[in-house]
Amino acid sequence: MSINSKKVQVISARKAGMASCHVCHLVVSLESIKQNNICTRCHSPIHSRKVDSISRTWALVVTAIILYIPANLYPIMTLTKLGQGEPNTIISGVMHLIHSGMWPLALIVFVASIIVPVGKLLVLMYLLMTVQNRSYNHPKDRTTLYRILELFGHWSMVDVFLVSILVALVDLGFIATIEPGVGVLYFGAVVITTLFASRAFDPRLIWDVIDDDLG
Repeated sequence: MSINSKKVQVISARKAGMASCHVCHLVVSLESIKQNNICTRCHSPIHSRKVDSISRTWALVVTAIILYIPANLYPIMTLTKLGQGEPNTIISGVMHLIHSGMWPLALIVFVASIIVPVGKLLVLMYLLMTVQNRSYNHPKDRTTLYRILELFGHWSMVDVFLVSILVALVDLGFIATIEPGVGVLYFGAVVITTLFASRAFDPRLIWDVIDDDLG
C-alpha cells in the first residue's frame, strides 16, 4: 500500500493579503479596505506591519538608556530619622535594605529596578539587531523572548509604587519622614519609555525574512 504525500504550502497572512488591527485585533482583508485602510470595527488605521517599527523602537531604547543614567545617579528618596538622614539612590537604597536585614525587600527592589529594566533594554536591542541583520536563527525562541519581555516589563514600576507607598505611610514629623527624590521621575520615565519601546517593536518582523525567502 502506498501513501501519496502532498507538500503542504504555508501561506502567511501578509502574503494572503490579510492584516490585523492594532487596536481591536480584527483580521481583515487589505483588498476590502484599500480605499481608506480603516478597520471596519473600531475605525482605526490598519497596516500590514507597524509603521517605522525599527526606527521608533531604536529611538525609544536610546532615550531609555539616556534616562537610566540620572535615574541611578540621583536619589530616589530621602529617609529622615530624628532630624537626620541622607538621600538614597537605587543602589544605596538596596544596600541599606540589606544592611537592615530586609533581604526580601532588597531583592524585590534590585530585580525591579536593575534586572528588569536593564534586561528589557538588552532584549530589545538584541531583537532589533537580529531583525536588521535578517537573522534566521531561532525565530520561535526570539518571539517567545519578546512575549516574556511584554509580560514582565510592567514589574519595573514596583520601585516607583514602593516609594509612593512609603512617602504616604511614613510621615511621623520629626520622628521619621520619607521624601521622594528626583531620581524617581527619571526612573518612571525609563519605565514608560521602555513600555512604549516594546509596543513599538513588531515581532512579526522576526518571521518576515523567512517568509520572504520561502517565496
